[in-house]
Amino acid sequence: TQAASPVFSSKDKVEQTPRSQQDPAGPGLPTQSDRLANHQEDDVDLEALVNDMNASLESLYSACSMQSDTVPLLQNGQHARSQPRASGPRSVQPQVSPRQRVQRSQPVHILAVRRLQEEDQQFRTSSLPAIPNPFPELCGPGSPPVLTPGSLPPSQAAAKQDVKVFSEDGTSKVVEILADMTARDLCQLLVYKSHCVDDNSWTLVEHHPHLGLERCLEDHELVVQVESTMANESKFLFRKNYAKYEFFKNPMNFFPEQMVTWCQQSNGSQTQLLQNFLNSSSCPEIQGFLHVKELGKKSWKKLYVCLRRSGLYCSTKGTSKEPRHLQLLADLEDSNIFSLIAGRKQYSAPTDHGLCIKPNKVRNETKELRLLCAEDEQTRTCWMTAFRLLKYGMLLYQNYRIPQQRKALLSPFSTPVRSVSENSLVAMDFSGQTGRVIENPAEAQSAALEEGHAWRKRSTRMNILGSQSPLHPSTLSTVIHRTQHWFHGRISREESHRIIKQQGLVDGLFLLRDSQSNPKAFVLTLCHHQKIKNFQILPCEDDGQTFFSLDDGNTKFSDLIQLVDFYQLNKGVLPCKLKHHCIRVAL
Repeated sequence: TQAASPVFSSKDKVEQTPRSQQDPAGPGLPTQSDRLANHQEDDVDLEALVNDMNASLESLYSACSMQSDTVPLLQNGQHARSQPRASGPRSVQPQVSPRQRVQRSQPVHILAVRRLQEEDQQFRTSSLPAIPNPFPELCGPGSPPVLTPGSLPPSQAAAKQDVKVFSEDGTSKVVEILADMTARDLCQLLVYKSHCVDDNSWTLVEHHPHLGLERCLEDHELVVQVESTMANESKFLFRKNYAKYEFFKNPMNFFPEQMVTWCQQSNGSQTQLLQNFLNSSSCPEIQGFLHVKELGKKSWKKLYVCLRRSGLYCSTKGTSKEPRHLQLLADLEDSNIFSLIAGRKQYSAPTDHGLCIKPNKVRNETKELRLLCAEDEQTRTCWMTAFRLLKYGMLLYQNYRIPQQRKALLSPFSTPVRSVSENSLVAMDFSGQTGRVIENPAEAQSAALEEGHAWRKRSTRMNILGSQSPLHPSTLSTVIHRTQHWFHGRISREESHRIIKQQGLVDGLFLLRDSQSNPKAFVLTLCHHQKIKNFQILPCEDDGQTFFSLDDGNTKFSDLIQLVDFYQLNKGVLPCKLKHHCIRVAL
């Protein structure tokens, strides 16, 4: 035992030779070297072994790391070593010392506590937290595996910019936005700050008062990028636009058959109509007559114009669309389409339904503006909608679908407050034990008349119980409507029409205002089939009480709020129900 102990005290262990070369004994008999090895393993100096392990702990990690890169692993996780083959009939694995077994187990390298404290103190002194390096193999030997705060390029910092947004009543708000904020994100931020109902109809308007142009930004457009193309006099407006995606709901109302042609056979359905516009491989074309203003001149000329994916063309020979007769008027790629605010006054336009294709590089110059003019509002809407669809395509449809997908993901407990002007309102009958939907129009009209009489009785009873003083003849019912968003006060007929056009010519869009001809009356301004109609609301007296009526006293209401609530459920004498109200929000 004493003679064999120096074999294990040496630090560098040499591989033992196979038994077949030293002992010529038979394969089935234990040799003297085997017995000696077993006896040596039982008498290992454990204290010396522990001291050697503690001393070589740091060197083991580097040795194992270098070895793991080049030496393959066996199934048990140990490194394969090149063993000398025995020349005899049987090869026996050599005996391994405990120290070698520790080396083969590949212990995990643990940094010293002092080193960890030094690194922690180094990163705590910096102003920014340490960021893990995603490419540690690119670091040199002296480089740490983390990115120091000073190593980040300054261009990656999030850039912020102040944007000033105006509302319809002239108020404004300065908002700090990021460089990658879209128009939809900014609208949602303004809705949150203004405490409005987010019904996905708010939009950001690019307004150029010196050019007399404005357009609604698409939801995916970057606000900072659009602002970089605007002049100093231009500004952003925060406004409602119910017709922003109305063509996805009723495309046949936007594209008359005589104005649309296709390169392939179409069945004329609404789905096929939208697919032809959204499909980039199809070739839809909008054609018709437009008044075109000559560049650099004040004169207008009526030409046959066609709009394609490649651009806007006019025919130099009647209605011919042969390539030799087509002349390019404007390109769709680097341009945007605007509506003229006051075309007659500023550009001597022949009608009030003007539109303009403005290149993005133009700021104050009017010479490069391509000014056009349509005969009616439906024709102008068709041209502007086709321009947006041909330029953006599927991006518009994605903008239209995103709010619907978000609404579907919301739980029933987190749904936003529903507007009372939605189209889901129906006439109900609660006379029985359970309520039911009135589907018969005649029955619904009869129920509406009964409800109107019931409202009148309730209002009369409330006036009696209230016992108002004779010194104040103006009751609450005559002024309570002034607190509603749909009431716009003393505005002119032209101003009410302008507000309706700005917020979208969709069916059911309305507002109420004071009458200019009758001081005691009011006017309901309503949009139906892209046409604006006015209905006078006259006061009438019954049993000493004042009521309001739209149909010469057949249906009476104690105040305008009851009148609006009634016609949101029943169209009555109106061409359609009241659905959306025009609103002005102070920022």
